[in-house]
Amino acid sequence: MAPPRITKPSENWILQQVIDSNADGYLIRNYDHLKFFAQEQCIGDFSLNIANPLTANYFKTKFNLQRLTASYDLNILQLQDLLKTSPPDWYEVTIHQHMPMFHMEHCVFCAFLSDGTDFRNCGRPCEQYEVKIKDRVGTEHVLQADAGCRNTVFNGTAQTGAEYVHKLLELGLQNFRIEFVNESSQEVEQTIYRYQQLINGEIKGSQLWRELRLQSQLGVTRGTVVS
Repeated sequence: MAPPRITKPSENWILQQVIDSNADGYLIRNYDHLKFFAQEQCIGDFSLNIANPLTANYFKTKFNLQRLTASYDLNILQLQDLLKTSPPDWYEVTIHQHMPMFHMEHCVFCAFLSDGTDFRNCGRPCEQYEVKIKDRVGTEHVLQADAGCRNTVFNGTAQTGAEYVHKLLELGLQNFRIEFVNESSQEVEQTIYRYQQLINGEIKGSQLWRELRLQSQLGVTRGTVVS
């Protein structure tokens, strides 16, 4: 279960709702979550910015996290170095996702699809409508509201690290994550099936991202020294 990316001290009621779900585990997305979910099975999310073995060791030993999601700031060479300098079974790597582009306090749903002013009188249009924001080249990026009424814009084109999966497997990585935003059940099934084929060596990474029309990139950058 994943709580909102951002929570204020007055919003612990949201976290209580999450923990009341009695999930098998929880995704830790900020420092306050570490304290609230301290007695649960937890995975540290990318927002903890785990980019080197010192940071990884701190979070793994001090907070006893089950796994750590590698920082999205790492390119493939830096990620490989991280797996070589600390136990690879500590990590989980997101290999498919709609990259979150920005996060804001302002609620577009409330402002444009409601006559209300906040969650008490807006009627929760975020639960009824799908909103996309079109950029200058025509790509439609997905807008979603969380339980705290904050909005996140997700890149309309999912990106993949499929071409690097076998390199990561060779280094001992055991846990890969696929994230969805607004895909249909058919799209989810097809995507998971293709990644299963990839991990089993039945297809190549280049074949996967071309067939699924994905952007081939791991994390938010290829690195400052990669052309």
